[in-house]
Amino acid sequence: MDFAALSELVGEKTAITLTGLAVGVLFGIFAQRSRFCLRSAVVEFWNRDGTAKLSVWLFAFSAAIVATQAFILLDWLDVGQARQLSATGSLSGALVGGLLFGIGMILARGCSSRMLVLAANGNLRALLTGLIFAVVAQASLSGLLSPLRTSIAAWWTIGGGTGRDLLASFHLGHLGGLVFGLIWLAAAVHFARRARLGWRETLGGSGVGLTIAIAWLLTFQFSSQSFEIVPVQSLSFTGPSADVLMLVLSPPGQPWDFNIGLVPGVVAGSFLAALWGRELKLEGFKDGHSMRRYIAGAICMGFGGMLAGGCAVGAGVSGAAVFALTAWLALLGMWVGAGVANFVADRSSVGAISVVAESTGSGRVQSP
Repeated sequence: MDFAALSELVGEKTAITLTGLAVGVLFGIFAQRSRFCLRSAVVEFWNRDGTAKLSVWLFAFSAAIVATQAFILLDWLDVGQARQLSATGSLSGALVGGLLFGIGMILARGCSSRMLVLAANGNLRALLTGLIFAVVAQASLSGLLSPLRTSIAAWWTIGGGTGRDLLASFHLGHLGGLVFGLIWLAAAVHFARRARLGWRETLGGSGVGLTIAIAWLLTFQFSSQSFEIVPVQSLSFTGPSADVLMLVLSPPGQPWDFNIGLVPGVVAGSFLAALWGRELKLEGFKDGHSMRRYIAGAICMGFGGMLAGGCAVGAGVSGAAVFALTAWLALLGMWVGAGVANFVADRSSVGAISVVAESTGSGRVQSP
């Protein structure tokens, strides 16, 4: 893609923002149509309740790895200067942040990217959750919660370079990374066949992963042609959500970048996909208890995502696609944290149902 010509036409800042917007639209469409969500995949896995949602996530995960590693092998992409690999990382931040984010996913019934997609479809619960998530993320970055985040992150750090690159550490190379991704793709196909997954979910999940790889490719190509410093990055929703929030609250004239275009793009893409599928619907909270649960989940995800260096997409897929150690630790933390929270939530639900059944003096099970 000739970014130089586009930059001359609209300016570099606008060009990279439009790039983020276009990538966001694609992600929003694919994520909405496939119901892509790490929380759903985790719950399905831990509850041993089918493999449909797990398959969608695995298609996205494996497609992102395969495409990203293929771009690198073709010399189209170099992620050596990406933040996930070049900067000093926090292993404690990745683990603790991942655990908190996983717990938050269960409480809020969706990860941050899923909240963004649902909010565009008319889900007011997701809208409130997303707003609180963005506020907490910004507070964790440079506000009230920043000292706590910095303190936890300092417990266990690792220098940038080969130490954060799992492929370099295990001497696998990018061909090994490609093979690793193909193995996960085979697993996705296997689970999809067991679940009799439809073509919409299969293509949508794969499209989510390809969008993540394309974001890596486009930002690298732009950075290599730009006169200004443009970060090589892919999709994430913790930092970008905070950036968009501050853009809205700050005086006009603030600089634009890839992240500023990404979030509105996802909203637009998800809205268009829901409109086409006739799935736009206003939904709100049922009661005060559910609202408190969503708010608690948003707080955990906002702080946890900023501490871990990314959300379920930013660390869990984008960072994993370039085999950043901290991203894989964060992803592990998300699976464990969500699994524990899901187990506790299930036990609480069973207990509440038993109490209601006893109080009514009947053997019938009633919802709490």
